[in-house]
Amino acid sequence: MAKSRLSSVLVACLAAGLLVGCDTDADNAAQEKASAEEESESFALTGTLDRSFAGEAMPEITLTDPDGAELELASLSEPVLINLWATWCAPCVVEMPLLNELAADLDGQVQVLTVSEDLRGAEVVVPFFEARELPNLPRWMDQQNDLAFSYGGGAVLPLTILYDADGREVWRVIGAYDWASAQAREEVLEATAGDSASVAVDQ
Repeated sequence: MAKSRLSSVLVACLAAGLLVGCDTDADNAAQEKASAEEESESFALTGTLDRSFAGEAMPEITLTDPDGAELELASLSEPVLINLWATWCAPCVVEMPLLNELAADLDGQVQVLTVSEDLRGAEVVVPFFEARELPNLPRWMDQQNDLAFSYGGGAVLPLTILYDADGREVWRVIGAYDWASAQAREEVLEATAGDSASVAVDQ
């Protein structure tokens, strides 16, 4: 019986095919969270910046928060840095305090949106935030992984995408990144340039 249940879980994860983990039940989620906490210090910030998708439009996805509020990404009219993360993703956990500081530093210039890809939604997201001091980060959720799927079936976490005020991608970072560095801040501020560096991919 246990073997059959495990097989079903593996099939579901493989079918998703886009995340570096799969939060399935309470026991697995707890184990993954503990593992993320224990291993977080060992993860280097080795994410790479990719401009090959510059010019692509922001996905028309609606996010929700634990209180039931909704956010339509397509309605945003300001530069935004979108970070896809999950509570079970150790590199994501490493990034969160850095993104929290970045959000405070860039307040009014670039909006930082953290979007949880946890399948269990508020059940794990709320405790995660309550256990940490991350006052500058929103608790948006993409529980059905619609946003993650929009970036392709091979996407991994963390994944961070910068958009200009017109909703066009400037660049994306795959993997954990040193958001506390001066270089990172300069790169994020590219979204505020009057002449965006984005180049439409269909031109």
